[in-house]
Parts: sequence; structure tokens; C-alpha cells
Amino acid sequence: QVQLVESGGGLVQAGGSLSLSCAASGRTFSTYAMGWFRQAPGKAREFVAAIGWDGGVTAYADSVQGRFTISRDNAKNAVYLQMNSLKPEDTAVYYCAAGTFSSSAYGYNYWGQGTQVTVSS
Repeated sequence: QVQLVESGGGLVQAGGSLSLSCAASGRTFSTYAMGWFRQAPGKAREFVAAIGWDGGVTAYADSVQGRFTISRDNAKNAVYLQMNSLKPEDTAVYYCAAGTFSSSAYGYNYWGQGTQVTVSS
């Protein structure tokens, strides 16, 4: 069992940066791949980024490639999402998830409650 709590969301102007964190409980955190997803109002949840259990592999959605960076610290049971050059279309609730390395939400068993990111133009 893994419990996930996101933090770091907020309001930022276009072009700005935010850093999201996801704190995990449970001794098995380091065995899971981690992902970030987001959901904007009226839209389906979409993949943002994923990282393998040891941080050796990462994947990004085309829409965030080159602007966002996912990382993890297994000693701290945490995963991070550094978001730079933010755009209004990045506005969404951001969720972290634990499971298998995948761009599909179906690959993840555990989800956090989400943190709101709002980018103003």
C-alpha cells in the first residue's frame, strides 16, 4: 500500500516556474515507477511524465517535453515535477501516481488527491 500527497501547486504567470512534490508513505515506494498526470476542467486526465523505479528511465508527453523535468529521491520517498516556461494550457489539477512505468493511467495503482496549478496569461 502506498499513500501519496502532492504539494507545490499554485498560481503563476505564463513563463514562470513551479515545482511540485509528491510525498509517499510505505516501505515499497522504491519498487514503483511514478507518474504525473493532469486534468483540466471538462477534459480527460492526461499523462504528463513518468520515471522508473530507480530513476533510470523517464518519459514525457510531447506537450511538456523540454519544459518539465521529473525526478525522484527514493531515500526521501518523494517524486518531483519541475515545471518551467509554464503556459495557460498547463492549468490543471496535477496528480502523482505509483505503479508500472506507463503513459497510461491504467498502469498505476495508487493516486494522490491532486494539487491545483493555475497559469495566468
